[in-house]
Amino acid sequence: MVHDPLEEFGDAGEFDPVRLPEGDLDSIQATVRKLLDRSAEQARQLDHLAAAPAPGPPLLPGFGMPPMPGQAALPPEPRPILELDGEAYESELDLLTDWVEDFLTPTYGAEVTTAAPWCDQWQEHLDVVAWLHALWMAYLQHKDPEAGPAGMFVWHRDFLTHAMAAIRAPGGPLSACQTDPERPSHRLLRGPGRSLRAAARDAETGQAEG
Repeated sequence: MVHDPLEEFGDAGEFDPVRLPEGDLDSIQATVRKLLDRSAEQARQLDHLAAAPAPGPPLLPGFGMPPMPGQAALPPEPRPILELDGEAYESELDLLTDWVEDFLTPTYGAEVTTAAPWCDQWQEHLDVVAWLHALWMAYLQHKDPEAGPAGMFVWHRDFLTHAMAAIRAPGGPLSACQTDPERPSHRLLRGPGRSLRAAARDAETGQAEG
């Protein structure tokens, strides 16, 4: 006997309503309630994440985390020494002098010769001070554990060799100073003067003000 699917329809051509046992209906209602509750909780979490974060304590530079309780904040980022003045400059120069004379020159200071001059008053040579300060800052950076095991090799290769060669070059900033350890001397070489264009502009400015 062939089954006629139309027999499942009622007189109006619609499916008869499905009758579920009472226990199954309660289970479906409980599942729907759980889904609705979970959806509401997810909506609250999204609203919380979308809200702007509350301001917190300042982050430690380079670490992306606030200072620990009782821990002092890191000092400000170092500035080139020639940008300092007054007591700030003198204090930084004292620290630089300690590093140069306690570590740098005893370790890397080759013999003083005409090919490698030096000056006992190197602090008077501003260009030398700038070079040595930059070398010191690079040393502090590359000896930090975060620089990795090769940090000091990079400092020797990219900073120490180049800086010392420039400072102690035969025609460098100290070339008119000490070339004989037995006869220390100090002399500041004359640097470039004002260009003709700058001098003319200064003259025009002076005439306008007069």
